Amino acid sequence: QVQLVESGGGLVQPGGSLRLSCAASGITFSAYVLGWYRQAPGKQRELVALITSGGSTNYADSVKGRFTISRDNAKNTVYLQMNSLKPEDTAIYYCNAVIYPQGSINNYWGQGAQVTVSS
Repeated sequence: QVQLVESGGGLVQPGGSLRLSCAASGITFSAYVLGWYRQAPGKQRELVALITSGGSTNYADSVKGRFTISRDNAKNTVYLQMNSLKPEDTAIYYCNAVIYPQGSINNYWGQGAQVTVSS
């Protein structure tokens, strides 16, 4: 059974920092592309950051220079370090793991972690 479990969300003031973690089980973690997505109220889910199995990263323009995605394959965990947080970063943040074996797709989501940026 595949599980992705996020932790580390919460309430933070503008300009503050949070680190999200996503612990995975039931998959060959090192082979997967890992991502963080977010969904704000009334908006579509959007990509925040990706990290490939080789360690290459990609970020949404809105978070470049403020957020950092990383992975620890020994711990089956992906992280999102969020600095200089803004009220517009408020959303539910979802962890994602995806792989494309021989033309098919294995795609898994976590349950989400609420991040609220407010004074």
